[in-house]
Amino acid sequence: MKKDLTSGNITKTLLAFAGPMIIGNLLQQVYNIADTLIVGRCLGENALAAVGSTYTLTTFLYSIIIGLCMGGGALISYCCGEKNMQKMRSCVNISFVLICAVAAAAEIITLCTTSGILRLLRTPANIMGMTEDYVKIILSGIIFIFLCNFYAYMLRGVGNSIIPLIFLGAASVINIILDIVFVVYCDMGVKGAAYATLIAQAFSGAGLAVYTLIKEKDLRISLKGMRFNAGEVIEVLRMTFAASVQQSVMNFGILMIQGLVNSFGTTVMAAFTVAVKIDTIAYMPAQEFGNAFSLFISQNFGAHKHDRIKECVKRSVKLTSVFCIIVSAAVVVFSEQLMMIFVKRSETDIIHTGVQYLVTEGSFYVGIGLLFLLYGYYRGINKPEMSLVLTVISLGTRVALAYFLSLFKAVGVFGIWISIPIGWLLADIVGYLYMKKLSYRQNREIMS
Repeated sequence: MKKDLTSGNITKTLLAFAGPMIIGNLLQQVYNIADTLIVGRCLGENALAAVGSTYTLTTFLYSIIIGLCMGGGALISYCCGEKNMQKMRSCVNISFVLICAVAAAAEIITLCTTSGILRLLRTPANIMGMTEDYVKIILSGIIFIFLCNFYAYMLRGVGNSIIPLIFLGAASVINIILDIVFVVYCDMGVKGAAYATLIAQAFSGAGLAVYTLIKEKDLRISLKGMRFNAGEVIEVLRMTFAASVQQSVMNFGILMIQGLVNSFGTTVMAAFTVAVKIDTIAYMPAQEFGNAFSLFISQNFGAHKHDRIKECVKRSVKLTSVFCIIVSAAVVVFSEQLMMIFVKRSETDIIHTGVQYLVTEGSFYVGIGLLFLLYGYYRGINKPEMSLVLTVISLGTRVALAYFLSLFKAVGVFGIWISIPIGWLLADIVGYLYMKKLSYRQNREIMS
């Protein structure tokens, strides 16, 4: 099930590796889609707003853990390309201890401060109790998010993207079945949706951990006699924290946008909840392709195959651009129909607001697709700090413009929507110019 990413046809190898990752992430989105669809249809606008308003909060918290795992996976991929198994085993141990400690601390802190966080997000009083019930159950599963993503990225780092797909697929089925049972038949309300997600996360996290410990000797955690080499610890810290800060900054900006959206009332909140889910699913394959691209680049960077990296970049830009153009056209044309999958036809205000969001964002998916490639490229060549810089540019622009433009009554919530693609464009320009600078510097070194 492992793939050597340093040899063979680039396009075929990359697509064969990325395919299971894309499908796996789509299945992960089913966690949230199932909640949104069943809650929206069965429990109404307030319940939908309650579940939706926690999405950006939980995504932000998860992004800290996922970013750490992503950075660790890139380092493991580099070691795999370099054929340095001893260093790889050491980095796995260091990463596990580090990320597990962060996950445990995050779970404890957030569960103790949930009420205050929801007030900061300006959660409306009429849904505060419902929202708090939902989010406390969801946040109790942070440790499972850690296990699932840690082992998924370790396996992908050594070229195995199939096993994470199998466990994520099974978890998605469990989530849907339990959503229906708990919400529809047991009448548990939003708590039922939360418990369904928690149980599914526990299954995927524990399942991947057990599989890896049994089948992958180079990825086993060996705390007995563990020795921490200072250089390796610093390298793990650099890669994991840079990726984590990048992911968390990106989602913190989205969290700030959620607070602004909440100030416009439950109708806009409900529309944003549904539209963001559609938006995320639409460009998610490009995002996950960027993650697979990053691991591909990292393994070849470890193997010192720079010409293969250059060719991979060219082909990936073409593939991503074509995909994003097709998806953009589909989302713009079918935006109303997509909204009505989640919202009753009679909820015209919610549908209208959601369509405005989708048409605005959907017209510019090429921008976010190329930005995902830039993030992946800089992680892959061991420059994760540059990915962070691009994220700050993109999110800083988005947040500042959103708060400024939405002040004008004539612009309103449209100001929030249009600020997002503007942020993508600016970050793309900076990322491309820096890549050209690195290429120029490398060519000069070769010639001298």
